[in-house]
Amino acid sequence: MTFSPHRIDAVLFDLDGTLVDTAPDLGGALNVMRHKRGLDAIPAPACRAQSSHGARGLLKLGFDIEPKHPGFSDLRQEFLDVYATILTRNSPLFDGVADVLAALDERAIKWGIVTNKPACYTQPLVEHLGLAERAACIVSGDTCSQPKPHPEPVLHACRIANVAVEACIYVGDAERDIQAANAAGMPALVAMYGYLDAVDRPGDWGARGFIHAPVDLLAWV
Repeated sequence: MTFSPHRIDAVLFDLDGTLVDTAPDLGGALNVMRHKRGLDAIPAPACRAQSSHGARGLLKLGFDIEPKHPGFSDLRQEFLDVYATILTRNSPLFDGVADVLAALDERAIKWGIVTNKPACYTQPLVEHLGLAERAACIVSGDTCSQPKPHPEPVLHACRIANVAVEACIYVGDAERDIQAANAAGMPALVAMYGYLDAVDRPGDWGARGFIHAPVDLLAWV
């Protein structure tokens, strides 16, 4: 399984739900807010399913509030403030990711991160995990003028890493990841081990393929 005729020179990863299991800390921030209001904690599996949707998805889950609600902005800021204090508490690499990154390094295949997570959260997390100095590029949600599903973050990552778009693979667990890669002309894989919700239909996203564990990626490079 290769992307013939092009050689793969780089792999770009989404962060939350693809490289790093951030759901425990994202859900933890939500439950800090609920505890403050005398509400029961949301179970971890429910938080996990919404973690790829960030504050918007988690606040919908925890408080049934949408961005159009007048109180959403204040709740979102509270969530982000709480999350900033715990974002490295319990957010490890997914099992097998460290070995995959080491294998890419051994094969001289560059790898980088393209996430919608703002840089003020991305950078401390990747530094904590020892990824910052190893990654060929790190593009956060506020690096470019538009985040995914717009293709610009993916294209910008290729420019930073000095690789051709068609010589890269993008790996992500959300539809916007696949949309961004497709719009950029880059083959994409769905990380099926990530934060997919019951209503997600990854088979309809237009991905080139699916991986059920991080190690499965190596069959594509």
